[in-house]
This record gives sequence, C-alpha cells and structure tokens, in this order.
Amino acid sequence: MDAKNFACFIRPLFPLLLAVLIISFTASLADAETHYHKFDVQETPVKRLCRTHNIITVNGQFPGPTLAVRNGDTLVIKVTNRARYNVTLHWHGIRQMRTPWADGPEYVTQCPIRPGATYTYRFTIENQEGTLWWHAHSRWLRATVYGAIIIFPKSGSSYPFPKPNLEVPIILGEWWDRNINDVMRQALFTGAAPNVSDAYTINGQPGDIYRCSSKATKKISVKSGETVLLRVINAALNQQLFFSVANHKLIVVEADASYHKPFTTRVIMLGPGQTTNVLLKADQPPARYYMAARAYATARNAPFDNTTTTAILEYKNARRRSSSRPVLPRLPAFNDTATTTAFTSQLRSIPAKVPTKIDKNLFFTVGLGFVNCAPGPRCQGPNNTRFAASMNNVSFVLPRRTSLLQAYYQNIPGVFTTDFPRVPPVKFDYTGNVSRALWQPRFATKLYKLKYGSNVQIVLQDTAIVTTEDHPIHLHGYHFFVVGQGFGNFNRRRDTSKFNLVDPPVRNTIDVPVGGWAVIRFVADNPGEL
Repeated sequence: MDAKNFACFIRPLFPLLLAVLIISFTASLADAETHYHKFDVQETPVKRLCRTHNIITVNGQFPGPTLAVRNGDTLVIKVTNRARYNVTLHWHGIRQMRTPWADGPEYVTQCPIRPGATYTYRFTIENQEGTLWWHAHSRWLRATVYGAIIIFPKSGSSYPFPKPNLEVPIILGEWWDRNINDVMRQALFTGAAPNVSDAYTINGQPGDIYRCSSKATKKISVKSGETVLLRVINAALNQQLFFSVANHKLIVVEADASYHKPFTTRVIMLGPGQTTNVLLKADQPPARYYMAARAYATARNAPFDNTTTTAILEYKNARRRSSSRPVLPRLPAFNDTATTTAFTSQLRSIPAKVPTKIDKNLFFTVGLGFVNCAPGPRCQGPNNTRFAASMNNVSFVLPRRTSLLQAYYQNIPGVFTTDFPRVPPVKFDYTGNVSRALWQPRFATKLYKLKYGSNVQIVLQDTAIVTTEDHPIHLHGYHFFVVGQGFGNFNRRRDTSKFNLVDPPVRNTIDVPVGGWAVIRFVADNPGEL
C-alpha cells in the first residue's frame, strides 16, 4: 500500500478510534472519585510513658488520619497550619505524575506552610495500589505527624491474592520523652549524634512492656480461621525495624505499594519509610499473641533504642479475662544482618518490564563524614568535628528563600547548580580503611539532570567513613527496580552478571546494605508539570 492510499485508508479510522478512546476515558473517570480532606496541623497534649507532652498532630490524632482511596481517585487535602512551626506534608510513594507541586518536601517542591497559613495539595493516584503513607517533611515533625495511605484496586478489580477477612494498618514509630524539635536542635547545636528515642510504637502506643502503657496497648481481635491483611509501615525517623507475630507465619504479598510474589516468613524487616503487606492466618490455638517490633541496628558502637514495642493479636474465642501475658515472638538480635539479607533476597516482583538498555549510569557513595568546627560546646563530635551526611562527598544544603522547583520553573539564578558528580570525585576502597583525607564533604546545592524517558541505573555504595551502616534512600516521584544487592565494594564486571532483570523487587525506598551496595533501575518518565 503506497503512502497516498494509506493516508486515505487511515482517515476514516480516526473518528472511530477517537470515539473509543473518549468512551473508555469517560468510563474510567466515572469510576474515579475525588476525596476532600481538611488537615489542621496543631499542638495536642498526649500522654506516653507516664508523662504528657504537647506534640504536633493532624486533627488532634496520633497517628494522623488514614487516607483510603482507589486507584484512579483524586485527593484534595486542605492543610491549615495552626502550630508554631513551619510545616509541609509529603505523600510518601505517590508518583505525583504532572503534580510535582503536591509532593511536599520543604524547599524542594514548595516553600513551607507558615503558622496561620493554608496550602491545598491536589493529586491523582495513577496506576498504584497498596499501602503507602504520608508524613511531615519539615524538621523532625514527622516523628508525630504521619498516617497511612491505603490504595484499593479500582471498582471491579481485586487483589492478586485471596481477599482477607480483615485489613489493619500497623504503623511502627519512634517516641521521644521530650520535644522532638529540641532533640534536633541539640544535635545541630553540638554537632553530635541526636539522642535516641525512648520507645518504639505501634499505632502510636508503646505497648505494655513499657511503663504506664498497658491500658492503651493496641489490640486486634480475630476469629479462628480468619485471614488478616496487616499493612505494616515503618514511620520511624531513623531506625530499621524487625517485625513479627508470635507463633504465626506471615505471607508477604506487597512492598511499597507494588505486588510481589507471595512467600512465607516469620519475620520482616523494614527500613524507615518502607511498607510491607502481609497475610496472617489465624490458625493457632485461641489465645493472646504479641506482635512486636525492635531495632535492626548496624552502625558499630553507635547508640540505639534497644527496647521492644508490642501490640496484641487476640482470638475472639479465647478464654475471657485471661491474666496470663501474651506469647512474645522471638525477634532477631539487633545486629542480625543474616536474617535481614534472607528476607530481602526473597522479595520478587510480579514480572515487569525492567530497563535493560541503560542510557545513564550513575554511581553514588552514601554515608557520614565529619566537618571541622571551632572547639567548644558547639562542637562535640570526634576531634572537634560535627557529623554531616553526604553523597559523592557532597552534603546537600537546602535553599532558604525559594524552593528548587520554583527556581527551576522561574529560572531564578543562584539557587542551585546542575553539576552533581555522576561518580565519586575520588575512587577509593569504599568499605575498607578509608583515609581521613576523604572524611570531610563539601556543602552545596547540587542537582543532577536527567533526560525525559531515559533508562537510568544508580549504584548506591555504602562507605566506611566513620562507620558502615544501612542507609535508607527514598526516590520521590518514582518506583524503581532493585536489580542487585551485595556486600563489599560494587564490582561492575563481577556483579552485573548477577543482576535480576526478570522479577526484581519494586520499591520507592531502598535500604542500602551495611558495608555493601544496591543497584536500582528506573525510567525517567515523570515529566514534572506539563
């Protein structure tokens, strides 16, 4: 068929094709809903561990409201700041396709909401299902300002696993027995590590192992034979956490709002910001069982909160008024990297289209460093230094008067540069004995630009500067494939051949292994605002 005849042939198809597309799109819109919410950020008196503190909450709730929507729905959230601190809210894991202004990180996509001011977030859930969460993205306010986001399948669709009898969000958190902003200010003032938390929490409650906490311990009631979907969220500020339910198996079905191939485990590990959905079958003798969480801590000689938070799974047909303590699960030791590795290595996504031809290869070192400061009370780090986190030896500095997104769209000069290094400025033995000449990062507001539609690979390499440890890394606006993980220094020639390009885990937050590396791939398909 020649071009002329082809043009004549195809013209009559356009109205039909357009009509089909319009009908399909209209039907899709008819099923979608718009959900309106009003969030008041405010101080609220809350009693934990025998003491009452005024904490920052949303609508006086701790944790904050759960947002329940369907894939395709739109959320409109009017936020009024009635607290005394600047605040923004981030919708962790939401892709924000064409709505970057709604993402929420302070001075990145928006300027903060000042006390007395109001800001409205509006965004649509596009091709996402599962468990995510929202939290404050200013200072350390997310220690108490957070809540769950539950994204159900579209009407007429179902889960890729049997429908559970009950669904329960389980939000793991940290609690400080003092004002959280004072904790942050002290760390910034002295240059030392921040004080560790005084308790962990499940749905805002420490659990009855802690003082003054037994009456409010979270309880989940089930009938024998029922299946429960636990939507587990790690909302802790700084800590990786193990989670388990005594005498019960957990079937992992989803991670970071992406369905995964089911597998059975006794314990799961979540880095800060990660979510994991598990099915639990109530198939044990009717009784009361603890679900519990405690720290997975890998930084050598670093202090951490070594307590355990609990909630109670109780069978409705168990003996009433039992005075016996519930059964406690056997949680791994705080430094059990083997259990963590065994868990993460079992995560396999439902097969997806993993980028194989890479357009942009990036290599980022992640870790801590030291910067010099004048001796005195404001310099309590080792050898008159203070801690500074960095990537590729750059410690990021947020703007102070305008957001990065505003500076980009309005071409405001002097706010940022686009020369973030694609590889470390100096190649060294990353997990070995690192020369002190490499311990001091540079402060800068450097960005890296990607071409729209490009296939990107990033190697995330832990370093032994100060100490090796797990590092949580969250990529805003995207999910990504974790094609490989390992220990030691990444070796491109040796390790690339071991990549999983068929069914790698899909995540929005990665926990880079202690003394090791992780490789992620994604398509740069989020255009920002059109």
